[in-house]
Formats: sequence, structure tokens, C-alpha cells
Amino acid sequence: MTMFGPRAACLISETGPLWVSDTGHHRLLGWRNLPTTDNQSADWVIGQPDFYHEGQNAKGTPGRATVSVPTGICRCGSGLAVADAWNHRVLIWKNLPEDNNVPADLVLGQANFTDNEPNRGSQSPDANTMHWPYGILYHQGKLFVADTGNRRLLIWQQLPTENGQPADLVLGQPDMISRNENCGASPTAVSMRWCHDMTFWGDNLVVSDAGNNRVMIWQGMPTENNTPCAVVLGQKDFNNVEMNQGVYFPSASSLSMPYGVDAAGDWLLVADTANSRLLGWQKPESILSLQGAAADALAGQANFKNKGENRDFGLPTRESLNWCYGIKICGQTAVIADSGNNRILLWRFNYGD
Repeated sequence: MTMFGPRAACLISETGPLWVSDTGHHRLLGWRNLPTTDNQSADWVIGQPDFYHEGQNAKGTPGRATVSVPTGICRCGSGLAVADAWNHRVLIWKNLPEDNNVPADLVLGQANFTDNEPNRGSQSPDANTMHWPYGILYHQGKLFVADTGNRRLLIWQQLPTENGQPADLVLGQPDMISRNENCGASPTAVSMRWCHDMTFWGDNLVVSDAGNNRVMIWQGMPTENNTPCAVVLGQKDFNNVEMNQGVYFPSASSLSMPYGVDAAGDWLLVADTANSRLLGWQKPESILSLQGAAADALAGQANFKNKGENRDFGLPTRESLNWCYGIKICGQTAVIADSGNNRILLWRFNYGD
């Protein structure tokens, strides 16, 4: 069983199934149960005729069971949702697939399952279009999509029921028809450059804004378009956005292209991708105290000042990371998309440690 740059994974329950976006092979891999041995073979594949072929849309045209650079993947109601990035759409299965090439039931971002132009062929986006959607989250009945190429986050207040259904809210842009990075100006608490993943830390929305080298946190759930975030991690303020705060080596408070985020208990975990490490922040009494705060925990590097792939640019080990793109927690299992090492890691996550 091989993978090529997997960027995301989703563990449905602590015992499985496990679904992985095998991004570079343009397919989804499914394990019926949580794997218990290294390199355990997948049970299902979606997007290719079998386990031995690869290619965008199975080297054909888009359909209900094809993908092109699949990235974000999540449990969605009783089913599954995938950010099918280079088809500029999201695919939704109403029930969890339990076989090879189960066709999706619903598509967002396109009017049908056969079209795949960015923003439906228009120069400008709309509430029902997408351009490189990389991240997806379903939370308390709401659907969130990181519409990365349009530099925005789209929100559906309820799980969509129709193909091409428009979003209800947008963050990162003043309206549904704008797409400039950082709203065409300097970075602020409302703007985004390359949003990639989302989670909820308690009641607070968290978004990884990889292009601005920061993680944005809102107080609660935004209810209006273009609501500013309350604090950012990785930068000292809302206006600075340099990698590692303009310094070559990282620190406990800096980030470099953070792509993945998730929360578990009091912990917020961030895949600090270009620094090849995971950072953890423990929830304070008030999130307002987190502005530019230093991380409380580290994995993947020996200390907060190191950034080399596989720690010292060596061979991968069980403790090393190489451009980790995704992090998701289910129970006490952390699922890490260790993209540069072409693998998925399953780590035991100890909440109290």
C-alpha cells in the first residue's frame, strides 16, 4: 500500500472506519477498521478503478466517483464529505461508503457532477462557486469549506440538500463576489490569503490561514459576513504575516505555512507544515490572552528552534515529520497526514500530557 502526498484523513470513530485523501494519487482510501499494523492494506478505494491506477479523474472526465487532488475529508452527518480541490467542488455522500467507488450523492461548487471549471468558468466567484477548495468541516449541523483559491471561508447554516446550493455566509471577503488575497490590501483581522483548514475549540471557530503564516480564532461562531477574528497565533498582531515572524529559525510562537488544525479537550493542535512539526496550545480562561502566544507543547522536532524535515533532514522515524499537512483527533487517536513522507501516522494522544 503506497501513498503520494496525502493531505488529510478522517477517523470516523475510535475503531474506524478510517478515510484518507491520497492526494497525489487522486483517490480516497478507506479502512473498515482502525489499522493495527504498519502498512496495512486499505479495504476500499474511491476515484480509481482499482488500487493500482492513478491520475486526475481516473485519467478521464469528472464524475460522481472521481476526484482530482482530493484534500480535506470529514464526517458529514451520517456520511462523508471531501474537498475535491482541482475539480473545484465538494462531494458529499449521505451515508458512509462501504465499497469501492461508491458514487457521491451531492456536489457543491458546481451545477452538476461533470463540470469542473474554477468559479464555474467566471472570473469572479459567487456564493455557489469554488476555486481550489482544500478544507472541509461539518460541525453542529453547519458545513464549512475553505475556498482557498478565492481566499475565503464559506459557511452553510444547514447541511445542503441540492447540487450547487449557495453558501449562506462568507469570511475573509467583504461579499460573495470578491476574491482578492487579504481583501486587496494589507492583512487584517478579517482578511485571508490561503485558508486551508478549520475546527472548533470549544465554541470558538479556528481557521488555519497558511498564506499569512497564522491561525485565526474567533470568539464563538461568526454570524455575519466578514466578521473579524479575535486573536491570531503565529504572529504578534493582525498586520504582520511573515514566515516565522521574519526569522529563519522558528520559535514557540511562530508559524510557517500552518495547514492543519484540530482541537481535543482543552488543546488546540496545529500542523506547522513548513516547520515540519506539530504545536499545541492549552486553552486559557480567555482566548483574548492568546494573541501571539507561545505554544505549550511540541511534537516532530527536538525543540522549538528546529525546523528540518525529519528533524535533521534524515530518514523518517516514528517521531519525525516532513511537511505535515493534516491533523485530526478522534478520541485518543491523533491522525496525522505526514505528506512529505507519503504516509499517515496514528499517534496516541494523551490529553493530560
